[in-house]
Amino acid sequence: MRHALDIDQLRTFLAIAELGSFTKAGEAVHKTQSAVSMQMRRLEERVGIPLFAKDGRQSRLTEDGQRLVEFARRMIILNDETISAFNERDEIRHIEFGMPDDYADRLLPQVLAAFNRLNPSIEVQVECTSSATLRERVRAGQIDVAVITSSEAGDLHGEVIRREPLYWVGSSRHAAHTTDIVRLALGSQSCSWRRMALEALDRVGRAYKVGYTSASASALVGAVQAGLAVTVFPESAIREGMRILEEKDGFPPLPFCDITILRSEQARQPMHDAFCGHIIAAIGNVGGQWQAAE
Repeated sequence: MRHALDIDQLRTFLAIAELGSFTKAGEAVHKTQSAVSMQMRRLEERVGIPLFAKDGRQSRLTEDGQRLVEFARRMIILNDETISAFNERDEIRHIEFGMPDDYADRLLPQVLAAFNRLNPSIEVQVECTSSATLRERVRAGQIDVAVITSSEAGDLHGEVIRREPLYWVGSSRHAAHTTDIVRLALGSQSCSWRRMALEALDRVGRAYKVGYTSASASALVGAVQAGLAVTVFPESAIREGMRILEEKDGFPPLPFCDITILRSEQARQPMHDAFCGHIIAAIGNVGGQWQAAE
């Protein structure tokens, strides 16, 4: 190998490896698909070996491409550490990120680990709380970027990045859904899912009682898995031990749920662009199929 490797090309290459496609990698690194393809052709010319092979209409990493992944990670880390060491007076490179705990246990490890491998010098500090709280904290500039479940982003110019069905959910081992007066475990009064659920039951005349109220998804999960109540969750938040309840079980269809990304006014630096691009590429399905980063 006689040619020096380009860090920008390696970062794009690693994004492809992390996110599984040229298109999603382009979203994460803010490049068009054609620009990504050109970078990869040039990277292959530099290393002198094919890094990708056609697999139907898709491309997959060759064995040599898989070997390059770890070298790319190490080079990006060293590059970013070197730049940071000589730019100590620059702005603090950390991002305050918020997400409801409905998704945190499934999405956070995947999203943050993949982003860190692409951007090792940026520290992401996480807060898990309700969408209503996150919206206000972004508005106040206390959180840079938040992912919320809402179809209305107010004056924050939010972008809907994922849309998925909302389901009635009960325990797969118990029968709380069969009682004459169904007991519910729902979020707080400000929760949009709670409002949708109660309105749907009222429309069909199904008797209910809200037995458990919590802003914590973990508390709602516990009540459902123990067979104490029925709740409402979007598709990607359904856990093991739960079953989806349908009209034949006496539960009316629910509307779709929008997942929106919000940014505060001060979160306009390139690192924020990179982080938002990565979230959209990793968990978004508007305009494409969702694929969480592995």
